[in-house]
Amino acid sequence: MIIYHKPAKEVRTEFEVKRSRFISIAASVEDTSACHAFIQSIRDEFPDARHHCSAFIAGAPNNSQCYGMSDDGEPSGTAGKPMFNVLTHSGLGEVVVVVVRYFGGIKLGTGGLVKAYSQATQQVLDALETVEVRPHYAVQINADYAFESDIRHWLTQLLASNIHFEYGQSIEITADVEAPDLLAEKLQQIGQGRVLFKTLD
Repeated sequence: MIIYHKPAKEVRTEFEVKRSRFISIAASVEDTSACHAFIQSIRDEFPDARHHCSAFIAGAPNNSQCYGMSDDGEPSGTAGKPMFNVLTHSGLGEVVVVVVRYFGGIKLGTGGLVKAYSQATQQVLDALETVEVRPHYAVQINADYAFESDIRHWLTQLLASNIHFEYGQSIEITADVEAPDLLAEKLQQIGQGRVLFKTLD
């Protein structure tokens, strides 16, 4: 299970290199569609800027399905990739950074651009407040009524959420937990194999 941090709220920073303005905006995004919507909102806010370069990890830091980057018209590899490299080294997840550039008339060269976009990304990440993210897993438990109080005890101890009980011939319980393996172990000790447990995700 990966525990990671994400931005607590949107943050903006700005600096200037050879008359080019770099405005960096970092925010939390839960998925790629939210991420693309955020990038578009920044384009709409700064329509007269020359470039709106971006990099994001719209999920857990190790989830390569949620990665993305864009040079948005800058020379290939001079904006999105250096921004993304800074992001991956930060260890953050559910994060998007957009760097808005207003061209100042003086070309920075490829090395200068890589340095500027890396610095712009690092600066806004340094300004972020973050919150911890602990993934939850949906689980299902089937057991005799005799085990109900013990099961309730361990669900409480392991900070389960979205707990739902259904009463029939036996009890069926669904819940979201951070540590399904630990819960399975505790239920095995309680029921000696008579408490059925499975992870739904």
